[in-house]
Amino acid sequence: MKTLKDVISLKFKTSESEGVIFHGEGQQGDYITLELKKAKLVLNLNLGINQLGSIFGHTSVTTGSLLDDHHWHSIIIERHGRNINLTLDRHMQHFRTNGEFDYLDLDYEITFGGMPFSGKPSSNSRKNFKGCMESINYNGNNITDLAKRKKLEPSSVGNLSFSCVEPHTVPVFFNATSYLEVPGRPSQDLFSVSFLFRTWNPSGLLLFSNFADNLGNVEVDINEGKVSVHINVTQVKKNRIDISS
Repeated sequence: MKTLKDVISLKFKTSESEGVIFHGEGQQGDYITLELKKAKLVLNLNLGINQLGSIFGHTSVTTGSLLDDHHWHSIIIERHGRNINLTLDRHMQHFRTNGEFDYLDLDYEITFGGMPFSGKPSSNSRKNFKGCMESINYNGNNITDLAKRKKLEPSSVGNLSFSCVEPHTVPVFFNATSYLEVPGRPSQDLFSVSFLFRTWNPSGLLLFSNFADNLGNVEVDINEGKVSVHINVTQVKKNRIDISS
């Protein structure tokens, strides 16, 4: 396909921070790759190079963060020549590609959820996507519907399931006044706690516990976007330990 305009849209959710969402390339040096890197969305695009290789067309744009939260995120890529609108969850970023070419010439297959091993150094270091996608639309073609009805040839490599497995975790939502209190474990020398959290608030108390026999307490909080642990021990000289990250 040699196109002047492209519109690509899809929704995804994953708990993985790395993975190729879709990829296409051609013999003229053209390529387009959308992938997750360190839980951010990265679009790599090249509309081709000339025979001398003097036109540098590679363009890379990064948007979003913490996209490995297993929530649905929507992506729309609109291209007209070298002008690109990249929209992630309604936040649009406009940019213009490097180079001098306007057409995207993809004469190999387009892959969603990974990329075929091409022998190039760039291909074997990239992870395939692990998670769920829906509403994949490529230039007016409903890819998910075509794949489900097996109207694509070849349609898939490996096992695809047309359902989305939910993780077996139970989230708890706290407002500014609520908290969860659980009984302690008396006569235990070890104090251990772990949890995942997400918040838009820069400050707040995550955990507090008194030690038995008035030996002190432990407190975990967020302060201006940083997590801090405070351990207060009443019966030693250095009676306070502070750790922040």
